[in-house]
Amino acid sequence: MEVKIIGAGLAGSESALQLAKRGIKVKLYEMRPAKTTGAHVSGDCAEFVCSNSLGSLDIMNASGLLKAEMEILGGELIRIAKENSVPAGNALAIAREDFSLSVTKEINNNPNIELIREEITEIPDGNVIIATGPLTSEKFAQSIQKFTQTEHLHFYDAIAPIVEVDSINFDKAFWGARYGKGEASYINCPMNKEEYENFYNILINAPRIENHEVDKKEFFESCLPVEVLASRGVDTLRYGPMKPVGLVDKRTGVENYAVVQLRQDNSAKTLFNLVGFQTNLKWGAQKELVHSIPGLENANIVRYGVMHRNTFINSSVVLSPTFEARNREGLFFAGQITGTEGYTESIAGGLLAGINMYRRIKGKKLFTPPRETMLGALTNYITDKAHLEHISKRDGTLRYLPPQPINSNWAIVAPIELAKQERRNKKLKTEKLALRSIEVMKKVFI
Repeated sequence: MEVKIIGAGLAGSESALQLAKRGIKVKLYEMRPAKTTGAHVSGDCAEFVCSNSLGSLDIMNASGLLKAEMEILGGELIRIAKENSVPAGNALAIAREDFSLSVTKEINNNPNIELIREEITEIPDGNVIIATGPLTSEKFAQSIQKFTQTEHLHFYDAIAPIVEVDSINFDKAFWGARYGKGEASYINCPMNKEEYENFYNILINAPRIENHEVDKKEFFESCLPVEVLASRGVDTLRYGPMKPVGLVDKRTGVENYAVVQLRQDNSAKTLFNLVGFQTNLKWGAQKELVHSIPGLENANIVRYGVMHRNTFINSSVVLSPTFEARNREGLFFAGQITGTEGYTESIAGGLLAGINMYRRIKGKKLFTPPRETMLGALTNYITDKAHLEHISKRDGTLRYLPPQPINSNWAIVAPIELAKQERRNKKLKTEKLALRSIEVMKKVFI
């Protein structure tokens, strides 16, 4: 029995490795490098396009809990990510080139996987996993739209600039971690009030790349371009990606007015990306903005920020919580095309689709993660349209709001019984939710 997987990104690569280790033959189709997406820079599998961080490893963090659940389920890309990690405090950040090369090598060396460099424009017959991600090609997106018979949805995402570490001025920049916790693995560029106001004025007046669709401001809230954040008020960045709290330069003992952080981007520690600086500014404007940051006056920018359109389906109509299409047995969707947002969430979708495709082939009951787990909460949320119900105040008519991409978060997890005094203790509540999730996942996944 053979499975065709369309897309060798994070979700598709995870699905392929899950099936292959269970003895299932896989044909993995990837259109890159012959046909590019506009955001990827290589033809390697599982390329990280935006940030190089998978987020926290702490199970008290929603993303960290999802990673722990994936390890219980035997996740392959989480293992490879840890093997190619770079220092990032309590977060799992990777050397993006090394990680993609490692995934590609494992796929190429697996006798059960055939990697085929070819664009697929129609949904194939048979057992299929669609994992083309948010950057699905136009022709294949049309095929998906025809199959789903629903309006195709999208939002916009942006990429942050990357600079060479040797071009950073460490007379001004300093190494450190917020509140001094963990390894001092971030580069911090401090600003006083005058420097921040100069930076802010450059940013809000900088020309953007013209794109009429982007101008509609269909952004995902956690990936807003820095210029959009800045437009919300002069201090918005100081309470967001440029928050100075807990970042003190030991040389001066000063907590600055604002701080720009840079995170390691490759294993050689030669490249660092500007944390939270996704942008759609013109490249000349990006250069002026970056060079206005103390410590980056002569920074060599090796990759400029860009914006790209992300495509996703209305999973509440199309999919069951197993990620199988409601109206076609043996067709699964995985990754960000389902309406989840984030690297960890994308890998998790590929993991679940791969497991359930194997179960479908073997005639076993498909695995539906319980809502008590973070993975189950995510799959339930995007495949259940109850949360989209909206009663019109005007005429009392029941309508459905358009779905929006979602990250892992505590609000969607099934509630837990707590004593009255415990409900007010957020840390205790989170801890109990996390431990319950781990226990439940270990029991239900067989």
